[in-house]
Amino acid sequence: MTDSIFSVVTGATNIVTINRPQARNAIDPEAAGALKAAFVAGEADDAVKVHVLTGSEGMFCAGYDLKAVADGAELGDAPMGPSWLHLKKPSIAAVEGYAVAGGLELALICDMRVAAESAVFGVYCRRWGVPLIDGGTVRLPRLIGQSRALDMILTGRPVEAEEAYLFGLANRVVPDGMALEAALSIAEDLAEFPQDCMRNDRESALTQWSLPMQEALTFERKIGEVSLAAGAVAGAGRFARGKGRGGSLEHDN
Repeated sequence: MTDSIFSVVTGATNIVTINRPQARNAIDPEAAGALKAAFVAGEADDAVKVHVLTGSEGMFCAGYDLKAVADGAELGDAPMGPSWLHLKKPSIAAVEGYAVAGGLELALICDMRVAAESAVFGVYCRRWGVPLIDGGTVRLPRLIGQSRALDMILTGRPVEAEEAYLFGLANRVVPDGMALEAALSIAEDLAEFPQDCMRNDRESALTQWSLPMQEALTFERKIGEVSLAAGAVAGAGRFARGKGRGGSLEHDN
């Protein structure tokens, strides 16, 4: 790990922090490699149940460091680092400040985005003729729909937190300075659930995009059977004995 990327496992959460405040947390090749490595390490660590990605000093990420592009740096397949990874564990972006250009793409690799009230999302690279090549043109339309995605992609305009929430781009909007705390609270909740079932349901939700309806339903059934074999029957028994009534999330593993 380099000084530009910090990764700390706290409890069951892999907290990954982009730390290049001198460049508004823009990513250069070294940081991209370290960022990818932080997620790979978290995936391999059995103690980790959830990833949380954030930026230091009130800034999420301003994208790829264009100074590196100007200097002729090799971009590779995924210049921002982890954008081609297929994560098996849930991930949450804690967004303070700007998540723009490649920073928006990093936020999009996460399953959920918690945004501070003053957070801003946008395809700011539009003005420089720099393309989205870390999943932005793929994940954004799938997340918020083609029309809204093209509005952002074509105009490059800023989208503030409240509008992002209406789009479904942000899942939660919290007071400034509270995005990481809120994301960690969600991560703690996710870590308490039976993991096999949650991850399998997540995998089905992600896989269905590439499948016709009947194949997607078949995949859901098959992976659901894996969850049943892994303990869902026991969980149903706990419910029958009175656990989780009235919508309570409490359970006894």
